[in-house]
Amino acid sequence: MVEWIKSEYTGLRYREHESKTTGVGRGKRPLRYYMMTYKLDSKTVSESLGWEGEYIENEDHARRINQKLRDNRKDRTPPFTLAEYRQQNEKVLKAEKEQIQQEIVKNLPFTAIFERYLELSKERKRNPRSWKREDQLARLHIFPVIGNLPLMDVAQVPHIQKIQSSMAKAGSSPRTIRYALHVIRIVFNFASDEGLYSGPNPAQEKKKTSISSKAAGIEYPQQDNKKDRYLSHEEADLLLRELDKRSTEVHNMAYLSLYTGMRFGEVANLKWGDVDMLQGIIMLRNTKNGKDRPAYMNPDVKKMLATIGPGDPEKIVFPARGTDNKPHSMISSVYYKVVKKLFNDGITDKKQWVNFHTLRHTFASWLVEKDTNLYLVKDLLGHSDLKITERYAHIGENQLRQAVLKLQNV
Repeated sequence: MVEWIKSEYTGLRYREHESKTTGVGRGKRPLRYYMMTYKLDSKTVSESLGWEGEYIENEDHARRINQKLRDNRKDRTPPFTLAEYRQQNEKVLKAEKEQIQQEIVKNLPFTAIFERYLELSKERKRNPRSWKREDQLARLHIFPVIGNLPLMDVAQVPHIQKIQSSMAKAGSSPRTIRYALHVIRIVFNFASDEGLYSGPNPAQEKKKTSISSKAAGIEYPQQDNKKDRYLSHEEADLLLRELDKRSTEVHNMAYLSLYTGMRFGEVANLKWGDVDMLQGIIMLRNTKNGKDRPAYMNPDVKKMLATIGPGDPEKIVFPARGTDNKPHSMISSVYYKVVKKLFNDGITDKKQWVNFHTLRHTFASWLVEKDTNLYLVKDLLGHSDLKITERYAHIGENQLRQAVLKLQNV
């Protein structure tokens, strides 16, 4: 039978462990298990304080808890019971832990936040070139300046300006600098969404329409993305012949883009289920602007697709080599080798280079040369805004100018 010993303190009693002890030398004694007893609402209540060294430290600690609860009941100020007291303490401890966690998160360096972002970026972005480029820009240009700084410290415009100036001095193009600033911006947006940061985004681009110098955001270096280069019909024929000599698949992918205006990603991810040979329509899913849109096949495009298909509706039309049904993640080196040989060798102005997107640009340019309404061109290209399509208007203007100049020979 358990033998309980009354403590010298009111309401406390304890029992001793049969073998375990505490203390050393003369202070050595059996380990004690404490109970407290009190009156609450005319009822006698007993609660366990537990063994020394677990919830309580010693008898004095047990006395202080017991006395505090006695005083609380007398003053009618909760907590009244040991259970309530422990629950309150747990809330305090939880709040303290949360505060510590917030401080840890608050002081996470930019590199740590970026690594978290990059993991999700790898999972969600279909083209690995995208996240690899982000990683490269971060390690080359961003980390050396702000990598070890917490986001709150990074949120000082001079830090961002330092990245811009150092990249410019190193010879980076405006486009590359804009891309690096974009990486910083999306990392801050990610941190905000994940509850890792609260505050303004220091890499937010200031709107071009802003008049006040105090407007939110920073000025990004401007870039001229306008490419004047498009292919003549003779150049297009030459390109297709050369591609066909080296790779039928690359030829067919280029042919499809040239005569439908499809982007590389749209060509690479095209499935047979979205090719309607009877109606002559290709349905493009989840395009760049987030919407589906149709592309229309001329007889030659239908003939080309008929030679390689149709296939299973879920199968990709141009699967990557060595895979069962995965799309190409990047444009074939065959294409780049051919366009370099035919068009790009010795050309220093990148705006005059021929790339895969030139095929889409050529498709639009040919349409405008044929006096196709810009609104129709906009819909065929899947542009969200006519302003994007208006870049091709100068081609139509050239046609009009030539028509007027001919009048002098009448």
